[in-house]
Amino acid sequence: MPDQGPPDAGRPTFRQNEVEQTLLGEEPTYTRDQVAELANVDLERAQQLWIAMGFPVSPDPDAVMFTDADIEALRLLTTLVDENVVEKSMEVAVARTLGQSMSRLAEWQVGVVNSYIRSRIAADAADPDAIRSESRVTAADTVPTMEKLQNYVWRRHLAAVAGRALSVESSGETDTVLAVGFADMVGYTSLTRRLDVSELTSLLEEFESVATTIIARGHGSVVKNVGDEVMFQTTDPRDAARIALELHDAFADRDDVPALRVGIAVGPVLARFGDLYGSVVNMAARLTSNAHPGTVLVDSETADALSGEDEFYLKSLRPLRVRGFSKLRTYALRRNRDHQREGSRDTER
Repeated sequence: MPDQGPPDAGRPTFRQNEVEQTLLGEEPTYTRDQVAELANVDLERAQQLWIAMGFPVSPDPDAVMFTDADIEALRLLTTLVDENVVEKSMEVAVARTLGQSMSRLAEWQVGVVNSYIRSRIAADAADPDAIRSESRVTAADTVPTMEKLQNYVWRRHLAAVAGRALSVESSGETDTVLAVGFADMVGYTSLTRRLDVSELTSLLEEFESVATTIIARGHGSVVKNVGDEVMFQTTDPRDAARIALELHDAFADRDDVPALRVGIAVGPVLARFGDLYGSVVNMAARLTSNAHPGTVLVDSETADALSGEDEFYLKSLRPLRVRGFSKLRTYALRRNRDHQREGSRDTER
């Protein structure tokens, strides 16, 4: 194992230990060697999985930092491998994906709980005992509720994703063909230099909230949010096109959110641990970065899929020369009624 610093480096304080014990529901009673032995897992494998989930391992073999829940988690994960549900070569990746997903969720949840605790304690109160007491009560009251809600949302998403997967299998297709889209805020980098933390938080919350609502309502799903950009997917290119146009409608003529630019590409993708990979993803990203503010660029596959639909208007543009694609055929996408309305105004002039 790599050098992890002196034994005291990063050692939890008394308050940290108290919080951890409250949240874990039991006091640590095992060392790393004991956990591995009780779970019947090789020590090196146990440490590898533990680190993959994002947890530090003390360099001190006598450090007592594990609970019965840790033993059970190791058993569960290795059982998935032993029963061939998860391939042995993928168990570390599974642990890492779980750890990263739960870490982001925990960061958000702690922020919510901290804000609640601060609202319950007077601003000038500095009594550590009062803070600890309020923290314990809040954790006892809210963690079970969050856990139930978390499980509900997970099962709902599991059902939706499983349904899409079965639909693809029943169609006889061997590749996962999706419409992949990106939408990002124009001028975000320069804008952040002028915003304070509160204003930036409000901007990101508004963007993510509205974008997520439109994508879900349009039969799509969010792949990920990265600051000023949202990546989404749909099984039907028409849904992706409608989502893109609705995103522009939602943020048009607003002073609090910059204009968007959107790119869509259709084709086979590799779906791995909640993310998408492949040339189609790269193509959608290139289209987005080359789109003008307030416009949607699509590739030829998307254009072909939309060409027979009366609601859409597609204008062929000059091929793009971008990294990874020497001549990328592109089309500007609009609603047909908007194009016709603009054409009528031009005729009247």
